[in-house]
Amino acid sequence: MKILISGFDPFGGEKINPAYEAVKLLPDSIKGAEIVKLEIPTVFHKSAEVLEEKVKEVNPDVILCIGQAGGRYGVTPERVAINIDDARIPDNEEKQPIDVKIKADGPAAYFSTLPIKSMVEKMREAKVPSSVSNSAGTFVCNHIMYQILYMIDKNYPGKKGGFIHCPFIPEQVIDKPNKPSMNLKDIARGIEAGIEAIVERDGKEDIKEIGGQSINP
Repeated sequence: MKILISGFDPFGGEKINPAYEAVKLLPDSIKGAEIVKLEIPTVFHKSAEVLEEKVKEVNPDVILCIGQAGGRYGVTPERVAINIDDARIPDNEEKQPIDVKIKADGPAAYFSTLPIKSMVEKMREAKVPSSVSNSAGTFVCNHIMYQILYMIDKNYPGKKGGFIHCPFIPEQVIDKPNKPSMNLKDIARGIEAGIEAIVERDGKEDIKEIGGQSINP
């Protein structure tokens, strides 16, 4: 199995983005799966162009993107991406689409094709706070998740794709009172655990619950 995993560059005035910094810490092989790493721009549409170029180059079985969600406490696999761009701030090329469809011919939403609940279970076993997220927002993170699943739907049948959000790291919240953060190594450990679940659940259905408890926040 080959997994292409991407992370965004810094945006919104931040000097660092824990998403790609965590990706860089991942080993090159996880549970026998080859890990291909890629930094993508926090830019509407260009992010998808850069990603698809890499997909064509390396032909991965799984496409997984990582993004920053400042304010979250845990590492959160996303359940769904919606067909809308509604940016509260400009992207890194000063584009700020408001209420614009990502794909005119696309469905209203795509669900992740990754085993998100198994991923959460594995992350928690690794002692990393985690839960399923039911909203990827409407900025470039939701945009790229939708684009991944659209390109799989239209051009790459058989591949799987999804998205994980991670929190700020401590250096980002020095000037942000009451904002949670997580150590970068813990974020990377959580992502690695999630990838282990992807490999282990290949060809199997996702689990329904963990220990009889709901895993939604």
